[in-house]
Amino acid sequence: MILLGIDVGSSSVKLSLLDADSGKNLASAQYPKQEMKIISYKPGWAEQNPEDWWQNIIYALRELSQIENVDLTLVQAIGITYQMHGLVCIDKNYTVIRPSIIWCDSRAVELGNTAFRDLGNELCLSKLLNSPGNFTASKLKWVKDNEPELYNKIYKIMLPGDYIAMRLTGDATTTVTGLSEGIMWNFPDNKIADFLLDYYGIKPEFIPEIVPVFGNQGELLKDVARELGLKPGIPVAYRAGDQPNNAFSLNVLQPGEIAATAGTSGVVYGVTESFAYDPKSRVNIFAHVNHTDSEARMGVLLCINGTGILNSWMHKNVAGSKISYSKINEQASRVPIGSEGLSIIPFGNGAERVIENRHTGCQISNLNFNIHNSSHTFRAAQEGIAFSFKYGIDIMAEHTGIHVEKIRAGHANMFLSPVFRDTLSGITQVAIDLYDTDGAEGAARGAGVGSNIYSNFEDAFSNLKKLSLVEPDKNYTDQYKEAYNKWYSVLDKMLN
Repeated sequence: MILLGIDVGSSSVKLSLLDADSGKNLASAQYPKQEMKIISYKPGWAEQNPEDWWQNIIYALRELSQIENVDLTLVQAIGITYQMHGLVCIDKNYTVIRPSIIWCDSRAVELGNTAFRDLGNELCLSKLLNSPGNFTASKLKWVKDNEPELYNKIYKIMLPGDYIAMRLTGDATTTVTGLSEGIMWNFPDNKIADFLLDYYGIKPEFIPEIVPVFGNQGELLKDVARELGLKPGIPVAYRAGDQPNNAFSLNVLQPGEIAATAGTSGVVYGVTESFAYDPKSRVNIFAHVNHTDSEARMGVLLCINGTGILNSWMHKNVAGSKISYSKINEQASRVPIGSEGLSIIPFGNGAERVIENRHTGCQISNLNFNIHNSSHTFRAAQEGIAFSFKYGIDIMAEHTGIHVEKIRAGHANMFLSPVFRDTLSGITQVAIDLYDTDGAEGAARGAGVGSNIYSNFEDAFSNLKKLSLVEPDKNYTDQYKEAYNKWYSVLDKMLN
């Protein structure tokens, strides 16, 4: 049995073919090879064309088909994971009306803040578990206010993964987890958050049919199967946002378990059975992939927008792209903990929820021309990202009761860097388990569960391979604390 996982990120689309019996990744492909274009007509805006996601899936499938011993017609089920919080609008012909306003776009911040004040903090937090913030519902309100001609053409709205499922099956559908990440789900009443849609003047019929996260969400159309080289009629059997799916890919499903990722953005994601929330909505609560009416499983998400994108910026603009990421990591490792006083606040990729949706921009502080060189900036960037994780983890513990005791992460992206791993482990005093998996593989496993190829979650993860363990070095605890305190003092001045 072969399962296909599709991971639609904002940097690229990645596909993985998983052998269901062995758990082995048979082949993977990624497109484009460089980062996908993000359209930014104004500061704080971020858009992508959904058609580009679709074309990148086609290109990646063609690449897979050219790999020796790969037969795409043997795929039995498809799973989808995708960049969260984006807005896709389609008309009655299922045609996209405008580019997708994606997760890191911050144009709707004030609309969400106003809704939070007008509706009341208690109502929003008790029903939505979050502020309306800069999420999908608020982005749709922005379209309504600023692009009324386009708004009047809308038939359905979707998350990015819903759009890909529609292209595969011809059905416009969504999930409760998707609605919760768009801040359109009323948890205590277990229904669409019509009070928020009413406040925004949004038609509830814009919401597509709701399907389960795991299960038959539609079958692959014949003409689409022919175009993709797949077998017609196979089910799309799983769909989840990238961060719940990242947790799922690491078998993080039960209360108290923690996952982390550090791609373009960085996330710490913990599972709880409680509806506890942060009063300032700096960490966010969504329905996890295994949440049900009878058994609550909530995902508490700490997101740092400026994570891998900061490291990428360093690679392009400081290293000049002439130095590989591994060389950057090597140079950073030569600099002492604390980067000899240099601090970088990594908030340069849109409004940051962890600082109450402020758009402060990245700041480099205490740069000394006589001491610091490029190696210091490499280390300070990675330390700044790890310290941002620590800042958010403290908020998570205080307000949602999730105390991080061990972190699970895929051996990918910034977790490939010893400096980043050691800094995160050192400042949190928490061990990190690194696994050989990623989002696309997680989506493939999800498809296996949703199509009943796996009988249960335990069966799906029986072959998940742990690669290594990173433990905090007690000899450097004080140095990490001192470095964090200096970094925090810079952040505190920025915010106050």
